[in-house]
Amino acid sequence: MSEAVATAEQIHGHDDHPAHLQHHFVTSDQQFEASKMGMWLFLITEILLFSGMFVAYTVYRVWHPEVFQGVSSLLDWRLGGLNTIVLLASSFTVAMSIHFAQKNNQKGLVINLVITLLCACIFLVVKYFEYTGKFSHGIFPGIAYHPHGDYAVYDIPYAGQFFSIYYIMTGIHGFHVLVGIGVFIWITIRAIKGDFTSAYYTPVELTGLYWHLVDIIWIFLFPLLYLI
Repeated sequence: MSEAVATAEQIHGHDDHPAHLQHHFVTSDQQFEASKMGMWLFLITEILLFSGMFVAYTVYRVWHPEVFQGVSSLLDWRLGGLNTIVLLASSFTVAMSIHFAQKNNQKGLVINLVITLLCACIFLVVKYFEYTGKFSHGIFPGIAYHPHGDYAVYDIPYAGQFFSIYYIMTGIHGFHVLVGIGVFIWITIRAIKGDFTSAYYTPVELTGLYWHLVDIIWIFLFPLLYLI
């Protein structure tokens, strides 16, 4: 039996073995580093996913700059700006939740997780009204793009391509927000039960890393789609 295996067996045999420590890890620090590495690898795949969409946006914008500049005015920058503020606020509160977890402040942890969760819900509610407003005027992606009424003047060639990119990029981003809501609900319930302490708050920090990426992606989407 190797020394490493013997050490691991000795540690796991102790009565003070932490409940959160999985059997294949020797220490909590080792488990945390492995978990963090796994999250970073996942985030890299997410960056690659959105990078492909940003490349598609760039190519189509170079091909049809006047179309993209014209129909982008159909997007309400005020709603986009509101969602930007909401996500920036949520990025701050999730950072504070990690801080309070490190300080063993259960009340501060739960409050900031709840605020983050509410901000995520507000983001999707604003997106819902933004989408339905466009749908009511015939602003759909691709060949389904047929604006009517006061928006009929925007029925120009290649405009559907812009909204295909818009709906795909914001839709996939919105799906990530929805996933984040589910995770935050789970994390908040565990925080209320007192599962997290200064010795163990890995799920809170990993969720924070994921949420920061969601925020950063929107920081790029907002100016590219709404302002430029």
